[in-house]
Amino acid sequence: MTWDRMAPGAPLRLVPLLVLVVLGLVSALDPALEEAAARDPDPEAAAREYLRELDHDTGVHLNRASLAEWAYASNLTEHNLKRKLEVSAEVAAFQKEAWHRTVHFPWQTFRDPDLRRQFRKYSVLGSAALPPEKFEKLEKLTSEMESIYSTAKICDYFNQTKCDLSLEPDLVELLTHSRDANELRHAWVEWRRASGEKCRGLFERYVALSNEAAALNNFTDMSEMWLEPYEAKDFRDQVRELWEQLRPLYEQLHAYVRRKLQEQYGEAEVSRDGPIPAHLLGEMWSSTWKNVANFSAPAVAQPPPDVSPALKQQGYTPLRIFKLAEEFFISLNMSAMPDLFWERSILEKPADREITCHASAWDFYDAKDFRIKQCTRVDMEHMFTAHHEMGHIQYFLQYKHQPVVYREGANPGFHEAVGDVMSLSVSTPKHLRQVGLLRDEGPRDDDASALNYLFLQALQKVAFLPYAYLMDLWRWDVFNGSVTSDEYNCRWWRLREQYQGIEPPVDRTEEDFDPGAKYHIVASVPYIRYFVSYVIQFQFHRALCLEAGQFDPNDPMKPLYACDIYGSTAAGNKLKAMLQLGSSRPWPEALEAVTGSRRMDASGLLDYFKPLYEWLKAENARTGERVGWGPSRRACVSTRDELERLRRPDDMMDANKMEVDKMDAEMGGAVAAAAAPEAVPEVAAAAAAVVPEAAAPAADAPVPAPAPAAVAAPSDSVADEVVPAAEAPVDRR
Repeated sequence: MTWDRMAPGAPLRLVPLLVLVVLGLVSALDPALEEAAARDPDPEAAAREYLRELDHDTGVHLNRASLAEWAYASNLTEHNLKRKLEVSAEVAAFQKEAWHRTVHFPWQTFRDPDLRRQFRKYSVLGSAALPPEKFEKLEKLTSEMESIYSTAKICDYFNQTKCDLSLEPDLVELLTHSRDANELRHAWVEWRRASGEKCRGLFERYVALSNEAAALNNFTDMSEMWLEPYEAKDFRDQVRELWEQLRPLYEQLHAYVRRKLQEQYGEAEVSRDGPIPAHLLGEMWSSTWKNVANFSAPAVAQPPPDVSPALKQQGYTPLRIFKLAEEFFISLNMSAMPDLFWERSILEKPADREITCHASAWDFYDAKDFRIKQCTRVDMEHMFTAHHEMGHIQYFLQYKHQPVVYREGANPGFHEAVGDVMSLSVSTPKHLRQVGLLRDEGPRDDDASALNYLFLQALQKVAFLPYAYLMDLWRWDVFNGSVTSDEYNCRWWRLREQYQGIEPPVDRTEEDFDPGAKYHIVASVPYIRYFVSYVIQFQFHRALCLEAGQFDPNDPMKPLYACDIYGSTAAGNKLKAMLQLGSSRPWPEALEAVTGSRRMDASGLLDYFKPLYEWLKAENARTGERVGWGPSRRACVSTRDELERLRRPDDMMDANKMEVDKMDAEMGGAVAAAAAPEAVPEVAAAAAAVVPEAAAPAADAPVPAPAPAAVAAPSDSVADEVVPAAEAPVDRR
């Protein structure tokens, strides 16, 4: 099983190596066990013996599969892909044999709750339930999409003959540092052309096969199977309630950042009260916004701390960064990394081969081999990532004594949360000073510094919340059929507009496939775990800070945001006890072991950011910002030919009416009521500004800056699904 960090800059995710729950080789199991179970007056004794042998063989073959997966991920060759698929197919055949044996036991009637729990976990076969030829097809589809994503290249905006720009490090660096809106637009569009667009047909077939596998496991569709590890029928309702608690904070942050972007790029690029163009937020997916902090921080005279220069000046290497992370865990009375970790991990991008660069932590299921694969840059972001990834390894080390079926987080969000809890301490100015990476230079306004620090944290943590939520909202609806293949892309952008207040920099069509420009979509990695982790990490942080004596809700000198648990064995021991459980207990019990509560709760996050929230409300009121956003200036239609027709005024009005009618049907008349007749002259006015004879850009030309034009049906609230607007000059490539 691997834990892959999401693309640059944010927390990580679990990639099921083969299926939801992987069962091992059982050909060595004694067939007499089933007969014994049938006639034994104590069938639970036979069941325990069966599980003991199954657990051993599961570990052996998960190790074999993990080695094949590692070989491919660290060297993307056809040979390694072929070998990985061969091993997957072989193990899948044994999975099915194991599953048939497992379900013959009357495990639902067992008195021992631990025995029932293990059997329940083993009774979900996952994708291996498919017939062998279909399982092989599903594996190939996912591998092909991952390969397209990992090897995609685009051309340089300023030099169209230089076409070797990869996502990491080239486009990551470009999105981080460039302030040229045209260059950013070009990178945004071309990356999606090189990655997502090429995966659309593959993804449609992947959805169909995934749902077949889910049905064979007695789930209605794959979304239901993905949610099974959360062990709560109302889980979607719980997540929705959490988002509603967090939405006001996000909307205040959005309104403030939109104003700063408008000051940076002008109203032609960023409207006063609409969604934010996705290419201007410093990251390929607009999931975190930390790279706009240098011109948007509240206190310009007190910039947020950046220790990247200090890391370079002090001669840090990727290896030294990971040694620093190890020392943090040792200070908490946790485990040092085993020798094999240092021997077999890949901590820098190799120059001689293509690899999957997303930072990832690996458990090889032999209780001794644990690795990280990360294309580490010597900068602050990757220093935090190193601590995060090592948090996953620490989890592996703490539950390695558990049966294989329990060697996972209490729920999928726990693994992510543990890594990020460490980063919450490591990122504090207090900790950075303690390890010699941050020096005080001259007088410092502590209030301004604290505000800027919280703002930087919010750009990473708060900005990410709606993205982490909507990713799987979209996929759940894809899997259950609510979103059909002919509306994949446009529904994606409606969700991004509705929840994030984000719009694409150019018009989009269903010939594009923008969800597929994100690793987790093409690699079949469920994403709601990140939303969960961003909530519970602050619950963990608050509890551990209380344990360490670093936070006191009644002492303004000990705020939660300033807490650093470094060196606290009391906090470390409390966390370690929870990590050692793995998934052997229901996750509410694991949560309670650290926090004292059995429910996910957003209050920890809201407490952490309360000073920033109060400041944002006052600042947005002072400048008269609209908190929320109106409709997008961008259209999303079926084809690029249709975009061509939208350049004609009559068609623009027809398209707008069609969109209103469509949304009206979906929303029970709300849009029709909002789309008053007086909106039509606005559409005509926008259409009149179009130059009909304007030529489309050449296929190899840089993407032009769009003219500010746009009209859509009015919307009264952010929660509305907003009608995409027809626009004048559009990018048609």
